[in-house]
Amino acid sequence: MSRSLIGGLIANNVKTKNLTATDPDEGQRQNMAEQFGITTLEDNNAAIADADVIVLAVKPQVMHQVVSGLAEAVKGSTKLLVSIAAGIKLDSLSEWLGEPSAIIRVMPNTPALIQAGAAALFANKHVTVSQKNTAESMMRSVGTAIWLESEDLMDTVTALSGSGPAYFFYFMEAMEKAAIDMGLNNEQARLLTIETALGAAKMALLSASDLAELRTQVTSPGGTTEQALNTFKQGKLEELVQAAMNAAKQRSIELSKSFGK
Repeated sequence: MSRSLIGGLIANNVKTKNLTATDPDEGQRQNMAEQFGITTLEDNNAAIADADVIVLAVKPQVMHQVVSGLAEAVKGSTKLLVSIAAGIKLDSLSEWLGEPSAIIRVMPNTPALIQAGAAALFANKHVTVSQKNTAESMMRSVGTAIWLESEDLMDTVTALSGSGPAYFFYFMEAMEKAAIDMGLNNEQARLLTIETALGAAKMALLSASDLAELRTQVTSPGGTTEQALNTFKQGKLEELVQAAMNAAKQRSIELSKSFGK
């Protein structure tokens, strides 16, 4: 995710001299330096010395260690911290820093890797309007970004857009397999599945109609689409999706409690 953000920022005319990345692995640092032409360091504190924005793109399991290690360098500053780690709440980050700081939580998703991400942001009360604009611009460099009214909604976003790409991959996988079972070869089934999903998403994005209306527009009474949709309804697809997303949300809440300790 950090690579996608770096690439997106550079594509949006952020100068490479203004970007610094850290990684404990020398090979990763060298790779990033060669790929993006940016400065890479092993020492987090050295990297943030002159930084206005610090992006915390580390695994939730090590966030406590990383943030605690930055506490002294951040103390008394106006630096903005942006966390893209799932499950780590603002209160935990502030506690680890030892004092109130400007922090924004972001829930991105993997399509950010191709500048087609969907991210949700939530800021604590110490974040200025200018800092909010900076964080939003950063996330818009790799896709769409929205602001949430409550941090608790992060668990819902995790269940929707955070985990969502896998849901669509799973459904597409099932469609592709069914098409192969019905006679298409692998290449044909894959291409038609992907292009159908892409076309439907573009229509939904560009249309003023809601999803239910779009579905109705392509469903002729007594036709093939209606027959397929009736089968989905008989199988209680909507209820299954609801249950799956609730399961993802509950797991997000559980992880938040675990990682925030």
